[in-house]
Amino acid sequence: MSWRHRKVQPQLGGRDTAAGSLNCGGAETTAKQVIMSQIEGRKCSFLLCLGIVVCSIIYWLTRTKSVGKPTTSGPFPTECQPFLSGTEKEEHYCQNDRQTNRLTLPKDVQGYIHSGSLQCSNLITELHFINATLSCEEENYPLAFIVTIHKELEIFVRMLRAIYMPQNVYCIHVDAKASKEYQEVVQNLVSCFDNVFLSSRSEKVTYAGFSRLQADLNCMKDLMASPKAWRKVINLCGQDFPIMSNLELVQYMQSKEWRDKNMTPGVKQPATMKHRTQFQHQEIVGSHVAPRVPRHFKGHPPYNLKIYFGTAYYALTRDFVDFVLKNKIANDFLEWSKDTFSPDEHYWVTLNHIKEAPGSRIDGGWEGAIRAIKWRDQEGKAHNGCKGHYLRDICVFGVEDVPWIIEKKGMFANKFESNTSPEALDCLEEWHRNKVLNHATVPIDPSWLLHSQINSNSSLLKQQS
Repeated sequence: MSWRHRKVQPQLGGRDTAAGSLNCGGAETTAKQVIMSQIEGRKCSFLLCLGIVVCSIIYWLTRTKSVGKPTTSGPFPTECQPFLSGTEKEEHYCQNDRQTNRLTLPKDVQGYIHSGSLQCSNLITELHFINATLSCEEENYPLAFIVTIHKELEIFVRMLRAIYMPQNVYCIHVDAKASKEYQEVVQNLVSCFDNVFLSSRSEKVTYAGFSRLQADLNCMKDLMASPKAWRKVINLCGQDFPIMSNLELVQYMQSKEWRDKNMTPGVKQPATMKHRTQFQHQEIVGSHVAPRVPRHFKGHPPYNLKIYFGTAYYALTRDFVDFVLKNKIANDFLEWSKDTFSPDEHYWVTLNHIKEAPGSRIDGGWEGAIRAIKWRDQEGKAHNGCKGHYLRDICVFGVEDVPWIIEKKGMFANKFESNTSPEALDCLEEWHRNKVLNHATVPIDPSWLLHSQINSNSSLLKQQS
């Protein structure tokens, strides 16, 4: 049975009544109006009204906990205790033992999501997605996310539930090279949410190729057509994981330094990187990028643009995205960049240094806590070494890297693997969810707690009653 025939809409566009509600504006109902309304409703009997009140009280006692007084259900897991037990002491929504932590996802998460009988309402509850906006500040500043994935399904699911909020919007680009089953599973997952969708066009992404840049542009076009009035867009890959909560992201995006500004960390192109844009390169689709043989020099960039070099990660204003998609300077520069090496590492940051671009930072450098990454060549300088292992000179985090990740106070951390160092993500995920819930201004639904076991909330409900 296809996902279209089994989809159940969870109504995530509004406030979830079981999890509390926000009143972020408009006239409030006065006490007098409430009393008058109750008097006018005498058609219901006294006993019926009393029954409704009693049922409501029982419901809230079993489904929610008090805001501002989080309870603890146990210490951090064994692997995390040496360095997390003294961190954020008020943020302990943790489990008592380790055996169920990674089972907050089913062992076979792909099979679980791919199941023809799965209902969306169950998926949202059992995978612990937060389905209510947690504060007015977040309600009034919706974010957009672009997520490019091709593997590591478990990490993607855990990352999505960590960043998911109903007021935001999410464009997921699945690599066209991914297996048919992988693509179907992701489609099944996103079909359960009104504000999560697949990119309308999928690329066969090549490492360091133009296709990687094109994937983001495809999502940007889709996001501009979204009814969500998002304010800034942040791009992610499938092996990222958040450090900041959504509230912290919103506050950071609205800080004095970044309000109405684009974040594209980078500097004028170093001499060691000039070969990337001086010579023509050829993308072997889905494989690799190589210089053309014999070497072909490229012409100067259009409009005599000064090339910058930086990270492929960004946080961009909506106006800047509109500029990228429609402005002739941006389009001509994009065409020129098609045969360069890793154009996503010069395209965004270069455009963000021209006065014509909305929200540009002409004098900007490496500012912006966009990612916490341990690079091999920065060992002993920016960090004390990788406790996991290096892959392409980037640290795949181990559990002992988690304190460093938290201390960096970046927006996101990269990179994680589920097979080699699962405990690192386990600890960071619990720490992050605890922080998110501790900052909430609405009652906490028990399904948002990661220590709830799949298909069973009975023990948790007993603890809260």
